Amino acid sequence: MNTVHVNLGSRSYDILVAPGLLSEAGPRILAAGLKGRAAIITDSNVAPHFLARVEASLDESGYDATAHIFPAGEGSKSMTEVEKLSRELIQAGHDRSSFIVALGGGVTGDLAGFVAAIFYRGIPFVQIPTTIVSQVDSAVGGKTGVNAPEGKNLIGAFHQPRLVLTDPETLLTLPGREFREGFAEVIKHAAIRDKSMLSDLEQLDPLEQNVPAELIARNVAIKARVVEEDEQETSGTRALLNFGHTIGHGIEAAVPYGTLLHGEAISLGIRAALQLSEDHAGLPGQASERILKLLAHFQLPLTLSEEIPTSLILEKLSRDKKFSGGKKTFVLLDRLGNGITCSTIPTEAIAPAIDSLRS
Repeated sequence: MNTVHVNLGSRSYDILVAPGLLSEAGPRILAAGLKGRAAIITDSNVAPHFLARVEASLDESGYDATAHIFPAGEGSKSMTEVEKLSRELIQAGHDRSSFIVALGGGVTGDLAGFVAAIFYRGIPFVQIPTTIVSQVDSAVGGKTGVNAPEGKNLIGAFHQPRLVLTDPETLLTLPGREFREGFAEVIKHAAIRDKSMLSDLEQLDPLEQNVPAELIARNVAIKARVVEEDEQETSGTRALLNFGHTIGHGIEAAVPYGTLLHGEAISLGIRAALQLSEDHAGLPGQASERILKLLAHFQLPLTLSEEIPTSLILEKLSRDKKFSGGKKTFVLLDRLGNGITCSTIPTEAIAPAIDSLRS
């Protein structure tokens, strides 16, 4: 069993990573001290694979659980779906003594976590992530929320889970594209904090979905330590996790939801951030090339479609929540394994960085 503890005082929790944990959900949640009724929130893709197993485990541990299934896809990260799920929970008799189980990928975790943050002014929730993106990144740290037409994740709350149960065996059911997109977040972690992980990733077969639990735990530990240092992004340390996300989120928001998967947009954002790193932070070109080869190794996109205009991406960037008071903060690399924040990138340098993705 790989265990990573997130030390946040009264909001501390454990992240458990091991094959077979899905069938142990009930006992693990019971051991974490959660009581009351459970509301399992999952999507239409995940439910057929894993819902029955989690329901059975909860039942065996004495929990009364209800299931709430929403349509799979980024389009469901909306206030409309938040209201729908909240009303379903009310109609099912849930109240402030209940807790939520988020079973699924990043969309599920963000959506269910936000419902947990606001339902009866906040109830506990458990994350059971089933994708690479969610297992190594989004299930950890307490960021919850939904999208607005103007941009991604602009409506949300910090609400830490009480427990995270990560079962690498859930990755075996993912379509190849959805599996590989998550490695953009893994590569991000290596780039900003763990240069030695790059060598391990270069040895992985992108078609082999049996991911070592130790690799997932290693990524989780990176994020956990950053979250401990800066839980609500007040000191700037947590901003390092946004490497590739500033322009990446702009690209993702500039196309209909689902056109690009999150990790695919972040891959493009990482390439742009590498260009800015070379121009403004002194990152050697061979360091950029190593990251780009690794993204290509996992079949992640590196070229931006001509159909996505730079002007639209810049418009979406202007509404990004990482722009505080109009101040544009980018995460750059000055060397592999060392991310830095930079608020001095001239506005006129952003469009060329985006345009460079078309070649």
